Amino acid sequence: MMNKKVGYGIALALALAAPYFLYPVLLMKVLCFALFACAFNLLIGFTGLLSFGHAAFFGGAGYITGYALQNMGLPTEVGLLAGTGFAALIGLLMGILAIRRQGIYFTMITLALAQMLYFVFLQTPFTGGEDGLQGVPRGTLLGMLNLENDLTMYYLVLAITIAGFALIVRTVHSPFGQVLKAIKENEPRAISLGYDVDRYKLLAFVLSAALSGLAGSTKTMVLGFETLTDVHWAMSGLVVLMTLVGGLGTLVGPIVGAIIIIALENKLGEMGNFLARVTHIDWFNSIGESVTIVTGLIFIICVLAFRRGIVGEIVARFKRTGPPAH
Repeated sequence: MMNKKVGYGIALALALAAPYFLYPVLLMKVLCFALFACAFNLLIGFTGLLSFGHAAFFGGAGYITGYALQNMGLPTEVGLLAGTGFAALIGLLMGILAIRRQGIYFTMITLALAQMLYFVFLQTPFTGGEDGLQGVPRGTLLGMLNLENDLTMYYLVLAITIAGFALIVRTVHSPFGQVLKAIKENEPRAISLGYDVDRYKLLAFVLSAALSGLAGSTKTMVLGFETLTDVHWAMSGLVVLMTLVGGLGTLVGPIVGAIIIIALENKLGEMGNFLARVTHIDWFNSIGESVTIVTGLIFIICVLAFRRGIVGEIVARFKRTGPPAH
């Protein structure tokens, strides 16, 4: 427990100092996706439900928040709550329809419902269609702090991410979280013990959807726009990749996975240009256009060499080499 507290303390100190050394907007994007991945991991890693529709919550909340801030002129806090509430509502409706199915059937239902929502956002006038919402203002926090300042916005995003992560940690270690783990390990046994399994899974689904919506709403504020990319099924695949690369069923793994994938997406082009200059091989200049190929290779390597994900493998090795039990 003490080691965990020390680790969290070091991570917090690094996060507080990071915007003075790195580009704040990139850091904020990483934090938003880290929260998104942690929310998704709550469902698949601790409940055993593979949803392929989480893009609907992430992108849908972003659209609602963007519209609330840009077109309705609502305060920033209200815009965030509106997006999160929308994601929770959609999660409830989607969960009611999908939660009684298991395995691939549950996954396909969530994918189908999310794609239906994608086409709704594509054709609805307020979303801007293929152009999306542009020029979404950040506004002010409590009418006092100007969020157009990147540093101020960064610390707000950091606070939101920490609060969401703390809620997930508290949920996982609560009696509710223990029931979720029991459902994942052996659902028939959980039923035989008298637990209303469908109700527990639905609550976990809605909580995961709400936190995903909070991440999407925050991302829209950070970047100032929202597009169809965030509600497309590929975004659901991206969060699955983040979770698996970092470590399925670990608390910190999705954060590590989000950092790796987002850093690659943003820095791969620069790395390719650097390698081209050093090696004088022009092919490296095209690496930036092959992000999906590189992330796919990383996924394959992780599956073959790190079956538990990066953090999962580190934890497993630490347990094997730890001091013997007395």
